[in-house]
Amino acid sequence: MKTPKLLPWYARKAGVSIERAETLWRKAVRQATLDTGWVGNAEYWGSAMDHFTRLLEEERSTLCAPRVVPYVRAQNRMWRLPLLAMEDVFAAVHANWQRQTASTRRVA
Repeated sequence: MKTPKLLPWYARKAGVSIERAETLWRKAVRQATLDTGWVGNAEYWGSAMDHFTRLLEEERSTLCAPRVVPYVRAQNRMWRLPLLAMEDVFAAVHANWQRQTASTRRVA
């Protein structure tokens, strides 16, 4: 049986290998066949996808991979704060400078 075209995306999202995702897909298809008794109708494919996503979530919860991305993003934001503040100060100084030069031109 063919696997879904989005299986690599689901595997990457869950943090599992493609081979493991294919194994989980076959298991989900077997369970969907038992549940629905039919193969190929909309109920069957919906059940297969439901089982597959549930199995991927279970597999994801058993992995010991640390979730580093939120911490890296937070550090990136913290590192950028002084630069953003400096950019805002320069924009305010520039706007003030433009107002001053415009008002001196009108006076002269």
